Amino acid sequence: SDLHLQQIIILLSCLELLWQEKNDYYASGNLTIYYNEEQLKKRDFCGPDFFVVLDTEKRPRKSWVVWGEGGKYPNLIVEILSDSTTNIDRTKKKILYQNTFRTPNYFWFDPNTLELQGFRLIEGQYQAIPANENGYLWSEQLELYLGIFDRKLRYFTADGQLVPTPQEAELEQRQAKEQILLEKEQERQAKEQAILEKEQAILEREKLAQKLRELGIDPETI
Repeated sequence: SDLHLQQIIILLSCLELLWQEKNDYYASGNLTIYYNEEQLKKRDFCGPDFFVVLDTEKRPRKSWVVWGEGGKYPNLIVEILSDSTTNIDRTKKKILYQNTFRTPNYFWFDPNTLELQGFRLIEGQYQAIPANENGYLWSEQLELYLGIFDRKLRYFTADGQLVPTPQEAELEQRQAKEQILLEKEQERQAKEQAILEKEQAILEREKLAQKLRELGIDPETI
C-alpha cells in the first residue's frame, strides 16, 4: 500500500541523512535475505520491510546473502503490519528473527492503527522494550528512539529531537538561510536609520544655530 511504501522510504531516507558521514552500515527495505541453502531450495524467501546491518560495507546489493557477508544478520528489523502480514510478522517472523537471525532489535508498526511494539534480544529471548514518557522505544543498536510522529514511525535522538526527513531538513536549511538574510536586512535598515537620525539631528542643530544667529545670539556661547 502507499502507507507501507511511504513508511519504508521514511525509515531509510532519515537514517541515510542522519548517518551520511558513516560508511560502516547497510540499510535497505524489501530486500531478500538469504540465510541458508535449504531456504534457497525451498524458495522460502524472507525480505523484511526494513533492516539495518552494522559494521559492514555500505554499498549497493541485490540481496543480503548471510554466508557471503561474513555470517552477519541484521542488527535491527522493522516490519510494517498489514492485513495480510500481521499474523506472520507477530509469530513466524518473530520466531525466525529471535532464534535464527538473533537480531538484537525487532519492531513492528501498524500505519493504520498506529500500534508500535519493540523487542530486545535478552539471553536468546525477545523481551518487550518499555516505552518512555513520550511513548518512544529505545534502540540501543541505532542509539535512537523509534516513535510515532504525525502518524508515521520516526526516529528521535537520545534527547528526544525528531530526526528530519531530507525534505524537512531542506526546508529547515532554507528557513534558516532566509532568517539570516532577514536579520542582515534588518541590521542594514537599522544602520541606515541610525545614520538618518544622526543626519537629522545635525540638520536640526544647524537650523537652531542659524535662528540664534539671526537673533544676534552666538550659538557657541550657549
